[in-house]
Amino acid sequence: MSPARRRNPLVGVGATIVGAAAGVAAGIVADRATKHRAAMFALDTRDTYEVVPDQERVVLTDDGVTLHVEIDEPSAEAATAAAQGRTAHGRADELPTVVLTHGYCLSLRCWVFQRRALKAAGYRVVSWDHRGHGQSGRGEPDSYVVDRLAKDLHTVIDKVAPTGDLVLVGHSMGGMTIMALGRLDPRLVKDRVIAVAFVATSPGGITLANGGRRATIGKQLLGRLGPVVLAPLSERPELWAWLRRSNSTLEDFLVDQNSFASPVAASLVHYTTDILLSTPLDVINDYLGAFDGFDIRPALQHFRGTHVLVFNGVDDILTPPEHSELIIEAIPGAEHVLVRDAGHVIMLEHPDLLNAQLLDLVEGAVRARVEHLAVSQKPRVQRTMTNVAKERLARARTARPSRHARVAESKQRRGA
Repeated sequence: MSPARRRNPLVGVGATIVGAAAGVAAGIVADRATKHRAAMFALDTRDTYEVVPDQERVVLTDDGVTLHVEIDEPSAEAATAAAQGRTAHGRADELPTVVLTHGYCLSLRCWVFQRRALKAAGYRVVSWDHRGHGQSGRGEPDSYVVDRLAKDLHTVIDKVAPTGDLVLVGHSMGGMTIMALGRLDPRLVKDRVIAVAFVATSPGGITLANGGRRATIGKQLLGRLGPVVLAPLSERPELWAWLRRSNSTLEDFLVDQNSFASPVAASLVHYTTDILLSTPLDVINDYLGAFDGFDIRPALQHFRGTHVLVFNGVDDILTPPEHSELIIEAIPGAEHVLVRDAGHVIMLEHPDLLNAQLLDLVEGAVRARVEHLAVSQKPRVQRTMTNVAKERLARARTARPSRHARVAESKQRRGA
């Protein structure tokens, strides 16, 4: 048997397990991303997906973990424009700080588009990495639970946004963290939180990854084989690095099968994969127990009276619409926005739609604060949206001949 054939089973196991881990983390099966690979490249741009923060802070938790925090400060002109006509006295310091909390196996890098949009609109933005994720330090394995993450979020707020109104935005495990914060400190939510966006998340009470046969298989693979493979691989970084180098299709597997429900730019595929695979394997493994029997529905009562946006994809198999409906049922006046052809990593897949909803949410909450409007009197709204602009762009660029094709055609004509 050749060396290449001998190593294939090991590569396959590594790819399968990490793919399953990313499946629970990113939570979506997207066959259409494979079928429309041409559209993926048609959507590509020169975007580097970088955000240079105005401040970087290290926040120390009470159990000694260092949390990486980045702060984006708007220009004075943008902040003043946002405050005029919306706040009580038209001052920028009356605007809320927006705090972004990412999900399992991701990092603050997943908020690149939202950070840009919110800063440009005049709002101060705080992003942070969960313990064990991104640039934050590691905690003890038994600290990788949602209640501990809520304490971390509380500490971040205390250190970098100690005063003023807040808007909290959480994706997946980040949304669960916000819910747990409501239970940890109901007074903070009542006094300072004017709006919350729960993005592709769940309050628990029903099974995660219940979106179909493939989701079930992926979850079972991760539950049964994850501790057996992820932990040993985490102790062999050279082996893990070799697995990644050896399997040239790993990125396509992770993203096409586990991240999106529509074509995205090929460069965004690589960006997302880099975020996912930067999460240490032992951290992925140690967090798994955090979701067993998770049910924080009673904590949702603390967000009544707060402007709430619930935003998720129709094709999200980790936290499908049934999970969002539990939030809607518990919070009168909450707005539910569903997006067609959207998976779990929706803030990267359909950023323009989410950005527009977030800006409307913040602006509406600021105005309501000034005008003393009762949120509970808002009608319950559910809307289903399609990213028509993205579809048109993909079709237009796919139909346009590539530069290579144009050059070949030109040469052919000259030869004739």
